[in-house]
Amino acid sequence: MAFCSKMAVASMEKDAINSEDDHHHLKNSYREDLISPDKEDISRILTVPFSGRIRGGMRPGKKIIVMGIIDPEPDSFDIILNCGHNEEKDDEEFTDVALKLSVRFAERQYLRSARVSGKWSEEEAVIAYFPFIPDQPFRIEIHCEHQRFRIFVDGHQLFDFYHKVKSLMSINMIRIVGSLQITKLG
Repeated sequence: MAFCSKMAVASMEKDAINSEDDHHHLKNSYREDLISPDKEDISRILTVPFSGRIRGGMRPGKKIIVMGIIDPEPDSFDIILNCGHNEEKDDEEFTDVALKLSVRFAERQYLRSARVSGKWSEEEAVIAYFPFIPDQPFRIEIHCEHQRFRIFVDGHQLFDFYHKVKSLMSINMIRIVGSLQITKLG
């Protein structure tokens, strides 16, 4: 990455998402206006499965934007907002999950759930329509409000998910796994 790009990335706002790399703790952050890293770095930084830190945690008024392209023959994908940062993979089952968005293509479902103190909430499944199309781009926005997350897909509000985790600032990690490519994250 060019020296100018490193300085520009370093100066971006502190509420962005940082990607975590097992070999290098990357300090690249993405602005709310969806500034992406340089092209030569994008495939390494936004590779699925993706794990990144939400700097400063969540709070009312903050939003996360995930843009990507669905795989041509997709099975499923998940976007997970976790509490706490665990280096140990074995501890993931004990980490609170503030929001798990699960897209299931065979069933054409967009499921939502949370895990608090080791117990999963009942999955919420009702949606007006299934917005995802294989081999097509999408934009998911997760807006944090005082009592709920409000989820938009391609500019249309799809559903609300009321907070199960009460300490919003503790929601400081995002994981993305499954049948998609991430193109931008903010």
